[in-house]
Amino acid sequence: MPRLFQFLLCATMMICASSQAADRVTGADFATRSPVLATGAMAATSQPLATQVALDIMRRGGNAIDAAIAANAMLGLVEPTGNGIGGDIFAIVWDAAGKKLHGLNGSGRSPISLSRQWFIDNGHQKIPSHGPLPVSVPGTIDGWFMLHERFGSLPMQQILQPTIDYAERGFPVSQLIAYYWNRSVPILSPYPGFVEQFTVDGKAPGEGEIWRNPNLANTLRKIVNGGRDAFYKGEMAHIIADYMQQNGGFLSYQDMASHRGDWVDPVSTNYRGYDVWELPPNGQGIAALQILNIMERFPVGDMRYDSAEYVHLFTEAKKLVFEDRAKYYADADFNRLPVSKLISKKYAAQRAKLIDPAKAAKHYPAGENVLENGDTIYLTTADARGNMVSLIQSNYRGMGSGMTPPGLGFILQDRGEMFSLEQGHFNVMEGGKRPFHTIIPAFITKQGKPWMSFGLMGGAMQPQGHAQIVINMVDFGMDVQAAGDAPRMHHRGSSQPTGEKMQDGGILNLETGFPYSTIRQLMRLGHKVQYANGPYGGYQAIRLADNGVYWGASESRKDGQAAGF
Repeated sequence: MPRLFQFLLCATMMICASSQAADRVTGADFATRSPVLATGAMAATSQPLATQVALDIMRRGGNAIDAAIAANAMLGLVEPTGNGIGGDIFAIVWDAAGKKLHGLNGSGRSPISLSRQWFIDNGHQKIPSHGPLPVSVPGTIDGWFMLHERFGSLPMQQILQPTIDYAERGFPVSQLIAYYWNRSVPILSPYPGFVEQFTVDGKAPGEGEIWRNPNLANTLRKIVNGGRDAFYKGEMAHIIADYMQQNGGFLSYQDMASHRGDWVDPVSTNYRGYDVWELPPNGQGIAALQILNIMERFPVGDMRYDSAEYVHLFTEAKKLVFEDRAKYYADADFNRLPVSKLISKKYAAQRAKLIDPAKAAKHYPAGENVLENGDTIYLTTADARGNMVSLIQSNYRGMGSGMTPPGLGFILQDRGEMFSLEQGHFNVMEGGKRPFHTIIPAFITKQGKPWMSFGLMGGAMQPQGHAQIVINMVDFGMDVQAAGDAPRMHHRGSSQPTGEKMQDGGILNLETGFPYSTIRQLMRLGHKVQYANGPYGGYQAIRLADNGVYWGASESRKDGQAAGF
């Protein structure tokens, strides 16, 4: 099949693989800077102050896990447009001592008293995007303590103190964060507590303006002193519950007190000799594995990175996979999920046959007979011992629901919006259930050894971005920085876990950098091609070379930094 695909597509677009190989696009064509190299430690985050906090923790004897928690706490302060302790957390940890990967699912559940029927009875066609109704239990604090209890080395007081200090004395707001903050204020200002705690006289802080959050400093200090129970079972849990009840919400003290995160086993597929690891649903990580399995059926390395041949193939693979994503990805506690079947090579071979090399599909069916018997931040850290952390954390929709409990300095997430109201759907809204999640950390091993910790934020862009990063490095030979800087494609409009169906093939967004000849060819194949400002994702990565050198990379599209010592 791969050779037939190549022959037909070459004939369709009058391009042949041999001529493409002679004129290959390389990483040097895209890199905005060289990778950062170090041996003692490395951190890559979406905000330089958070990167520096992570490095300082490791200079003081902390490990990569301590550093990841510290950086996440700091990002909740300096980048509230993407995350905060009112949201959820996922992580993959490489434990150097045990030579093993561990997965953390720190996502919260819906209020136990809220049901699909309530939404139907009250005239809702879908769950609102903001306000009290999409709020689910925030899982981040519990996730920090799970990571710390199992792998941490420094006291939590030392880990959170840098954020407490910055929250009290202030920091200058960086460029892109100021832009997104300003966009969020008109949307979130109607919700109680937001204006008082996240604006300056009703306006977002501007670029370079000093921002302080003493309420968050006080919240973190209480967490240091009282542990995770101070958040889930103490005064703060009562404040959150009372605030929600007073403002039309359902999140209760019991919902907070009963929360627990879970250790899970990461799942993987082998892509041309590299084992790519993701977490199983309720997240969407296995979509990246499914895309890679389909792409492995074709001679991608013989194609040009910016060719219509490659973009068409990738887009069709994504469309196929996202139909499964819409149907099958949900909370495993409520469903029998066909994960091993979905990420199998045999299943990929069956699905790949549906791709027409000469035409973009208007729609694809989800796989049948699959069931078996029996806006966000991403950061990564690595230490001198060889521990590596891939961590992602988010409120969803940037700053979250807008619901901002009094005096606590953070906004509650709105992940409940991702539930479906379709009766019988795997992801149907139920009380005490985890919603479908978009945020996914990733990891690559080679021959049982750590090779790269990476991630890419941006909603439905994330699995598309994960697969593109892997392909850039494995098939196109790019280094860790160029793989992230290369222009990306983002197909949108596929069927959704909330119940919406793909209409007329969706829309293919291409970032600046793809030649117009490619765009014309894609349009001839039937793709609806548009340029969009985003989201194309925010990437961070650390690759471990065979000689022990860490190669760090940070997203050129954000305010981030990779640094080491």
